[in-house]
Amino acid sequence: MIPTQDSVCRDSVCRDCAAALPGPISGPISGDVTRCPKCGSRRLFRHAELHSLSIGHIDCDSFYATVEKRDRPELASRPVIVGGDDHRGVVAACCYVARISGVRSAMTIREALDRCPDATVIRPDIAKYRAVGHQARAIMEAFTPLVEPISIDEAYLDLTGVGERLSISPAQALVEIVRRFEGELHITASIGLSHNKLLAKIASDLDKPRGFSVLGRAEAAAFLAPRRVTILWGVGPALERKLFADGITRVGDLQDKDEHWLVKRYGAMGRVLFTYARGEDSRRVSPESVSKSISSEETFDWDVTTLPALAQELRPLAEKVARRLQREGLLGRSVVLKLKTRDFQQLTRSRRVEPTCAADVILAAGIALLEREVDGRAFRLIGIGCTDLTHPETAPDPELDLFG
Repeated sequence: MIPTQDSVCRDSVCRDCAAALPGPISGPISGDVTRCPKCGSRRLFRHAELHSLSIGHIDCDSFYATVEKRDRPELASRPVIVGGDDHRGVVAACCYVARISGVRSAMTIREALDRCPDATVIRPDIAKYRAVGHQARAIMEAFTPLVEPISIDEAYLDLTGVGERLSISPAQALVEIVRRFEGELHITASIGLSHNKLLAKIASDLDKPRGFSVLGRAEAAAFLAPRRVTILWGVGPALERKLFADGITRVGDLQDKDEHWLVKRYGAMGRVLFTYARGEDSRRVSPESVSKSISSEETFDWDVTTLPALAQELRPLAEKVARRLQREGLLGRSVVLKLKTRDFQQLTRSRRVEPTCAADVILAAGIALLEREVDGRAFRLIGIGCTDLTHPETAPDPELDLFG
């Protein structure tokens, strides 16, 4: 049953039963009220803007590993790594017990087991994870149609109007969604709540696992100021290096710059940095968001050096990418080749093509890129994908795409 808001304090919520609470509470830990009067829980949370914010971000906790532990209860308290089934594979995900030993995603299985020898390694079962992800999305969509999945295990939600429909606040709705994850799917998730996507995403990372964090309008700029610039969406390693070279290491350094200077120095991204540094974000929650890229890759059992052998490995990957493009009704306008050398140096090369979902076109572009890189080096991984995706009805006429 969905909890209601009868005679409740406007800025407090119980994280176990989703009730909004009467009486004062100080932060996530109690003040005058030590337990929820409805369920007795001590997991109480208060924020001055709690029930006036409507953009949420839900991020499942260590999703792959959590699903595996759910299905294998004997592993509940043990370190679990989900990834390749030999020492040449990489870690796709790991539980929090394994993280304590220093295991991280994208680490080789060999290094992960060096750090955590007692870990159980499980090969990924993507079909199973996708099925659980679809169940989680159905629970979210019972509260709002405005659910924007970012990946199989996380999504943005716009809960504007949930009070009129269900007589609860967005904060209560988010808590109830995660309660249903735990009760029906036996997985856990962390919640971020704010007034825009940027801050909701940042908030969901602050208190994992089973976390609940809020960033309000009034506190956003001050909260962001001392944080590293990498906390902002879009600031990856390359931009971070450029910002560092300009003496910009913290968000507060960006707040001190005027918009004109940032645009002149960093182009269109400068305007984004100006707004994000102040906690502003105009992006809407879009349920029909288009995938940014579709790709497939393979880690070899042994190092590969020759063009024919690499091209042979590339063909089934290109066919897999083409099938997924066709299934999702998308066309790719750029083909991207990914290679990883024996010493783990990663190479990424791209080539523009006419909008396509054809395997032979994707493969031809990939081989053309591959020919430039095969020089006797030993490669341990190859991948291919399409980016700059579009729907067929919106794809530009190639005759008019003069600057493609």
